[in-house]
Amino acid sequence: MRLARVAPRLYNGGDMNMTTQPKKSRREVLEQFVAQKPADAFARYGLALECAKLGDDQAATSHFQKLLEDSPQYVAGYFQFGQLLSRMGRTDEARKVLSDGIVMAQKTGDAHARDEMEAALSMLR
Repeated sequence: MRLARVAPRLYNGGDMNMTTQPKKSRREVLEQFVAQKPADAFARYGLALECAKLGDDQAATSHFQKLLEDSPQYVAGYFQFGQLLSRMGRTDEARKVLSDGIVMAQKTGDAHARDEMEAALSMLR
């Protein structure tokens, strides 16, 4: 019988002393990943994309630049960074990034990425 009286209080939060922490945003989680493993290209790429999605173009630009500096073979970064620069009206820089990405895609044998970047580049001409 005693269990019957205790259980409802526990399930309703009565006697349980648990602290509720606010849920971290996707960006905060990715920032934590990058802080813990700054050389993790996938995490940095995800953070750059998330910043771009949230409209923080300055942070996205910084993360894409760091990604391509540290992991130049991360071909998807060139395409997305080029797209971001284009949206920002920085067309000359977008062309340069896409051109560099095409070269890297050829080096790494990524024909699909090369074709996507060539199509994006042709739209900027």
